[in-house]
Amino acid sequence: MNLSFIGTGYVGLVSATAFAEMGNHVTCVDIDPKKVESLQSGKPTIYEPGLEEMFIRNIRENRLVFTTRLQHAVENSTFIFLTLPTPPQEDGSADLSYVMNVVGQMADMIHDSYRVIITKSTVPVGTADKIRTLLEEKGLRTGQHFDVVSNPEFLREGSAIQDFMKPERVVIGTRSPAAGELMKSLYEPFVRNGNPILIMDERSAELVKYASNAFLATKISFINEIANLCSRVGADVERVRQGMGKDSRIGSQFLYAGLGYGGSCFPKDVQALARTSEEMNYSFEILEAVMRVNDLQRERMLQQILQTFPDLTGKKIAVWGAAFKPNTDDVREAPAIWLMQQLHDRGAGVACYDPEAMENAWKLLPAEIEWVAEPYEALEQADALLIATEWNEFRNPDWTKVKSMLLTQRIFDGRNLYDPGKMAELGFEYVSVGRPSFRPTLTSSNTLRLAV
Repeated sequence: MNLSFIGTGYVGLVSATAFAEMGNHVTCVDIDPKKVESLQSGKPTIYEPGLEEMFIRNIRENRLVFTTRLQHAVENSTFIFLTLPTPPQEDGSADLSYVMNVVGQMADMIHDSYRVIITKSTVPVGTADKIRTLLEEKGLRTGQHFDVVSNPEFLREGSAIQDFMKPERVVIGTRSPAAGELMKSLYEPFVRNGNPILIMDERSAELVKYASNAFLATKISFINEIANLCSRVGADVERVRQGMGKDSRIGSQFLYAGLGYGGSCFPKDVQALARTSEEMNYSFEILEAVMRVNDLQRERMLQQILQTFPDLTGKKIAVWGAAFKPNTDDVREAPAIWLMQQLHDRGAGVACYDPEAMENAWKLLPAEIEWVAEPYEALEQADALLIATEWNEFRNPDWTKVKSMLLTQRIFDGRNLYDPGKMAELGFEYVSVGRPSFRPTLTSSNTLRLAV
């Protein structure tokens, strides 16, 4: 089948590559000639495990091509996927200008042949209706020249290839039985394991993505509130999490205390859903609390650092991790970025290492932030280490080397990577999220004991 993707961001690039892998011919459109040239030469513009090999293979087989010519893509495709940015506006609502501008241009390019126009970007409820109305105002007829489909993506950064190739569910929103059957035929190769293709109305499909992300964000904010309570009552959030997660009605995923959620989806989607509720004169109280808790969570880690270093002037903090989560180079809304900016603003020197995200991170932070080539280099003459992203390579470092390089043995763990008791035995003053903070002390007989 002939497909086109308008927009080559994260969703567009992963989705286009996966469809090409299934034997489809896929044309991707972007307005940036340099980006198109780079992509066509086999250089993906994002980091995602498993993407590059598949990407290069399909370019080599000429199933995946890139162009700046929108008309070429529209005229040569039956399926047109809109994978354009929908950034938050000042009031939190999603900005649909990119989507609607492209739809307006496409209206003059659709002639006699039928097209299925698919919103793959996360868009507010009612967007399919707006697209349909705009195209009809341009003289095109629904069912004859086009049908509009909502097909939300459910890709987790860091495992997006697996998510697309073996989806837990495919959601197709359309009022057209013909478009629904075409979409089913397109997705059937991906669900041979029996996972469902769910066909519903467009507005329900548009809401599924927002509702899913908002619920997952709620789980994160909830466990962070439990963590904060644990700190006050002397409980361990890891033990609480384990006890909760064994309940099949709750589950353990997204139930990890830490610095809060970030990235390109959760912050934007929760805001947009809250804004949609406001427009419908409905106060979505839970979402307001979810956002407030998330904002406060990174602030609490900063306050813990300031309790140890009331004056950060002249201090150096080593930071491991800049991405909002491991296995991605995405730093959008990353707690690490916020924390490094706050530390810098208070006079601290900051040295950061991240396996993939440093190129994106340095663009957002002051020039004084130091970016290093390997994690231990960040520790040189540092007064403390802050863990901001839970990359696997941070889970079992050489503790003897860490101790020898830090000026003081202080670790602030925003991702709960390490066992507090073990850290105290190793001689570290260790602060994590929702667990007892241990510091090593010596008795009069020089026997190590643990003080909470």
